[in-house]
Amino acid sequence: MITFPNESAKYRTAREKLLRKEIELRRVMEEVAEARRALPPGGLIRQDYEFDGLDGDGRPAKIKLSELFAPGKDSLILYNMMFPRHPQEKRDVATSGGTAKLARQDQPCPSCTALLDQFDGAVGHLQAAGFNFAVVGKTALENLITLGRDRGWRNMRLVSSASNSFKRDYNA
Repeated sequence: MITFPNESAKYRTAREKLLRKEIELRRVMEEVAEARRALPPGGLIRQDYEFDGLDGDGRPAKIKLSELFAPGKDSLILYNMMFPRHPQEKRDVATSGGTAKLARQDQPCPSCTALLDQFDGAVGHLQAAGFNFAVVGKTALENLITLGRDRGWRNMRLVSSASNSFKRDYNA
């Protein structure tokens, strides 16, 4: 049995009870993951959605959903960022950089932003494992690019769905 210095018997009993619950949670999470992996293919995508993004030279361009797939990689992870934030979001907004110039209701979700801070460093690993990765926001491309610059994101493909129905169609 593992113990910590100076722990009480009451703490150890509670910690062991929590550990059993954590083990059960992990078992149930793996069952859910197995069920997810066993899902049959979903429905065909109705259209080759056209997003606003940057081309290979960094210029604004129309990017089709099909163009988010690199040759030989048939899995695409799309992170649907809440940008703009939920109307009832009360947490702090950006206070510096170009993103701070946006009205409160037009700024990005703080949780999405924090998570994407982490993903930016992981994109190379995802690509090496055979995945494509992109971030979709329903805001102007300029706002996405400004946020990425403000946050120091260098690796993520950012695309805007402001001019299409992608997020509505997929309940994002």
